[in-house]
Amino acid sequence: MSTRLATGGRLVNTSKTVTFRFNGKHMDGYEGDTLASALLANDQMLVGRSFKYHRPRGIVAAGPEEPNGLVNLGEEGRFEPNARVTTTELFEGLTAQSQNHWPSLEFDVGAINQHLSRFLPAGFYYKMFIHPRPLWKHVYEPIIRHSAGLGRAPKTRDVDTYEHFYAFCDVLVVGGGVAGLEAARTAALSGARVIVLEQTAHWGGRTPVDGGDINDMSAQEWIDATIAELAAMENVTLRTRTMGSGVYDHGYVLGYEQLTDHTSSKSGPRHRLWRIRAGHVITATGAIERPLSFAGNDIPGVMLAAAVRDYVVNFGVSVGDRTVVVTNNDDAYLTAIALKHAGLDVPAILDARVLPQDSEVMAQAKALGIRVLMGHAVSSVLGGKRVTGVAVCSQAGEGAVLEEISCDAVAMSGGWSPVVHLWSHCGGKLKWDTLNACFSPDPDRAPLGADGMQFVSTAGAASGVFALDDLLNEAFAAADGTLRCLGKKLPRDATASQGERREEAPMAPVWLMPQGASVKLREKAWLDYQNDVKVSDVRLAAQEGFVSVEHAKRYTTLGMATDQGKLSNINGLATLANALGEEIPSVGTTTFRPPYHPISMGAIAGEARDAAFQPLRRTALHEWHEANGAKWEPVGQWRRPYAYVRGGESTHDAVMREVTNTREKLGLLDASTLGKLIVKGPDAGKFLDLLYTNMMSTLKIGKCRYGLMCNDNGFLIDDGVVARIDEDTWLCHTTTGGAESIHAHMEEWLQTEWWDMKVFVANVTEQYTQIAVVGPNARTALERLGGMDVSKEALGFMEWADGEIGGFKVRVYRISFSGELSYEIAVDAGQGQAFWDALMVVGVELGVMPYGTECLHILRAEKGFIMIGDETDGTVIPQDLNLHWALSKKKDDYLGKRAHLRSHMADPNRWKLVGLETTDGSVLPDGAYAVGEGNNANGQRNMIGRVTSSYHSPTLGKGIAMGLVLHGPERMGEVLEFPGTDGKTYNARIVDPVFYDKEGEKQNV
Repeated sequence: MSTRLATGGRLVNTSKTVTFRFNGKHMDGYEGDTLASALLANDQMLVGRSFKYHRPRGIVAAGPEEPNGLVNLGEEGRFEPNARVTTTELFEGLTAQSQNHWPSLEFDVGAINQHLSRFLPAGFYYKMFIHPRPLWKHVYEPIIRHSAGLGRAPKTRDVDTYEHFYAFCDVLVVGGGVAGLEAARTAALSGARVIVLEQTAHWGGRTPVDGGDINDMSAQEWIDATIAELAAMENVTLRTRTMGSGVYDHGYVLGYEQLTDHTSSKSGPRHRLWRIRAGHVITATGAIERPLSFAGNDIPGVMLAAAVRDYVVNFGVSVGDRTVVVTNNDDAYLTAIALKHAGLDVPAILDARVLPQDSEVMAQAKALGIRVLMGHAVSSVLGGKRVTGVAVCSQAGEGAVLEEISCDAVAMSGGWSPVVHLWSHCGGKLKWDTLNACFSPDPDRAPLGADGMQFVSTAGAASGVFALDDLLNEAFAAADGTLRCLGKKLPRDATASQGERREEAPMAPVWLMPQGASVKLREKAWLDYQNDVKVSDVRLAAQEGFVSVEHAKRYTTLGMATDQGKLSNINGLATLANALGEEIPSVGTTTFRPPYHPISMGAIAGEARDAAFQPLRRTALHEWHEANGAKWEPVGQWRRPYAYVRGGESTHDAVMREVTNTREKLGLLDASTLGKLIVKGPDAGKFLDLLYTNMMSTLKIGKCRYGLMCNDNGFLIDDGVVARIDEDTWLCHTTTGGAESIHAHMEEWLQTEWWDMKVFVANVTEQYTQIAVVGPNARTALERLGGMDVSKEALGFMEWADGEIGGFKVRVYRISFSGELSYEIAVDAGQGQAFWDALMVVGVELGVMPYGTECLHILRAEKGFIMIGDETDGTVIPQDLNLHWALSKKKDDYLGKRAHLRSHMADPNRWKLVGLETTDGSVLPDGAYAVGEGNNANGQRNMIGRVTSSYHSPTLGKGIAMGLVLHGPERMGEVLEFPGTDGKTYNARIVDPVFYDKEGEKQNV
C-alpha cells in the first residue's frame, strides 16, 4: 500500500498538518504536499476514471504531464474542473472531487464500456453515427452531449480577481532548474535585464532529487547559493509558481502566475497573466519521462519511475511496499536505489536491454541486493483497481510468462523526451536524436524574428542534453550565445559551473513490451491514458489509411485534450511508424500549440469583467461635466456630454439653447476624446500620402489640412484635420470612435505591407485636454486671458501655433467644425480642468456656455459638414458625399484609389449627398427612406434615397437634414416622399447641403 514514510521528505513540513477533503472524505497531509502526494500518503490509489472506457485510473506522474489525476477542485464561487492533483499545492480546507464516474468512484456504471471495447475501437463514432441519419438528432447527439467532457462546468460566478502584468527584459529564462539558473546567472553577469520563470514553488528542478555535486557543493547548496546571487542583482527578476505558457513571434511570451492557489487565504488576485517582451528567450524547460507500453500499464500503481522517486525524496511518500522497476535506461535505477535507501523492497529490476557490462548505477543496485533481470520485460500487470503483481517475460519474445512477481507498484521508464513545446510554439523545428530516442530542437532551424535573428534558444535537458556536467556547460554556452545576439559581453573571468560526471550505459529504444506482443496484449497496452488510446488503436488507424500523424491523432484522439502529447506523443509516433514500416523521423510530429499547461479563463480575461469589462473612459473634465448637469452619451468607450440641462428644461430645450448661444455668443466644447495620433519619421509624409486621399506630404509646417481616409476597398472610414508639426512629424486628428481603430489601421499597414518605411505612430489621445472655443466672442475670450496673439493676421484659418494663454502652455488650432470663429486648444491633460475654469471665468461677461455633442452635430449639419457614422455606414465613398475635391489627382496611389475605379464604385446611379428641408418645417425621421415610382403589379415602391442625419435647427427655425439620394445633386428643388414608421408621410425638398453661411464668412473673421 502507499503510505507516508517516517523519514519525511525534503519539501514537506511534518510539524504542520493540513486537513483536506477528497470525495467528501477527510484526510490529512503536510504543509508542502501536493494534492497527489497527500492522496498517495492516504493510500488513495484510485483517483479517477478514463474518458471512453471508464477504466480505473491512478496517479502516473508528479508534474504537469499527469494525465489521470484530474479533479473538480474547490466549491461554487471558487470551483475549477480538471485541476491536476500533481500541480495543486495542498492548503487547509482544500476540497476535491474525482471526475467522470457515476454513481461513485469505486463503483462506476460506465465501466461496462470496458466489456464493449471490441465494439468501440478507434474511430467507431465516425462509422456508427452516420446511419440511420434520423437517429442523429434524437439519439446519438443527446447521448454524446451527455457523455462528453470530464469535469463539470461551474454554475456560479467566480468570486476571485485576476490581473495582467506587462514586463520587458533582455533575456527571459523559462525554467528554474539548474540549467535555467546557470543560463540566468550567466546572462545576468553581463548586466542584461533577466527574468526567470519557474512553474513550481521550488528552484532546481530534478537535480536535488537525482543528486550530483556542482562546483564541489551538493546540488541543493549550489541552487541556494545561485538563487541568493541572482536575488541580490537589481537586473534580475525571479518568479516561482509562474509557467511559461506560450512563446510567440518577436520575443512575445505569456507567463501564467498562480498567486493564491496554494493558500487558504484568498486575498488579492488569484492568477496573474504576464505579457512579456523579451529580446531573447531561453527555454530551460527540462524533459519528461516516457511511459512504457505493456499490457496493464494503466492499472493504478503503475507510475513513471522518476515520479516514484520524487514522491519518496520530496514528500516522504511510498507508492508501494514492493515496487518492481521496469526500464530501458539507467535513470530508473536511481529510483530503485532511492527506494532501497528509504527501507522499501524492490523485488526486481526488469531491464529490456542486454548490455556487455554493468554501468555505475547498475552496480550500485546490485550491491544493494536488488535482483536485475536483463533482457526481460512485463508481459502484463496483475490487478484491477490496484497493482498486485507483474508477469515477467522475455523482451525478445511474444509474452510467454516466465514468472510472476508479487508487488503493489510498478515504476516504469521508457527514456526521456525534451520539453520542446515552447520552442515549437514559435516555429522552431525538431530533429531526431537516435542516441536518446527522442525529438530535440534543431538549432539550425531556429525561430527567426523580423530582423532575421534567432530569438529563442534552448538550454539543458530541453536541448536533449541530460548529463549534469554537459547540461551546465550547454546552458552557459546558450546564455553566452544569447548575449552575443544582443550585443552584450560576459566578464572575462566568467566560466560555466562544473557538474559531477556520471557515466551511463546507452538506452535501448523500446516502444512495446514484449517486442513481439500478441494482439491480445497490444489491446491492453495503453498509449494515452486519458483518452483510452491503445497500441492496437494506432495500428488500426494505420491499417484504415490514416497514415498522416495528424490524421491518426484525430482518428484515435491520441494526445488530444489536456495531455497535448506530453506522455503519449513519442510512443504513439513510434507505434504508427512501426505499423507503416517506416522510421520515426519520416512519420513526423504533431503540432504543439500554446498554452503548454491549461490556464484559467479568469487569467485570460484579467480585469475585464463586470464594470471593468469595457472600462469607461473619462476626460479630465468629466467631474465638471457631471456637476453641471451633463446628460451623457456613449461614444465608443467614452462618455461625452450630450447636453447640459438646466433647471426644469427638457434635454431638447437645452440643446436648442446651446446652439443659439454658440452661434450668437460663446460656447465651450470638451473635444478631448477626438483621436490624436503622432506620425513621425523620415517617411511619415510618404506614409500619410498613402493613407489619406489627399496630399499630406506637401503640407507646410504650422498649417492644417482636412483629410479623408479610406480602406483598401475604397470606403470612407475616417476624417479629421492633420497638422504638420515639423519636418518629420504630423499630428492626425481622428473621430472619437476612430482613435484606436485608425491607430491599429496605421500599424497594420506599417507592420505588414510598408514595414521598410521609417515611421513611428503614437496614440496620444489621452495626453491632452482639447477645448473648442467657439462663437463670435471666441477671440475676445482668449485675448482677455492674455498671452499669444490669436488675431486673424497672426493665426489664420487652418493654421496652428504653440504659445502661452493665461499662463498655460498651449497649442492652438485655428479650425472650425461649427462654421463659427473657432479655436481648438490643447493643453496637458493635467492642466485641462484649470484651463477650462479660466475660460469660464473670462467668458462670464461674454455669454459663455458649455455645449454637448448634440449641439455639435447640429452646428455641423447647418454647415453641411459630414459626420463619420452618420453620413457613412461602411459602404459610402467620398464621391457619394461630393468630396471629389479631397481626392488627389497628383498622387500615384492611396488606399482606396484603385477600388474607386471598379465599375460599381464609378456607377453614375450611386446615391449622392444632398440637403433636405421638409415642406412644413418638421423634422425628418433619422434613417427614413425616400420612395420613388414602384411596381404597379404588387404595389411596392422603389427606394431612391435615405436620410443620414436630421435635426431641428434653432438657427434656421426649421427641420434640416442630409441624405443620400439617387441623382440627388441633379434634382435640386424636387420634393420627395419619406414614409415614417409612425404612419405619416413626410415631404422634403432637395436643397444644397450647406444651410448656413455658405461663403464661410463667419469662420474666417
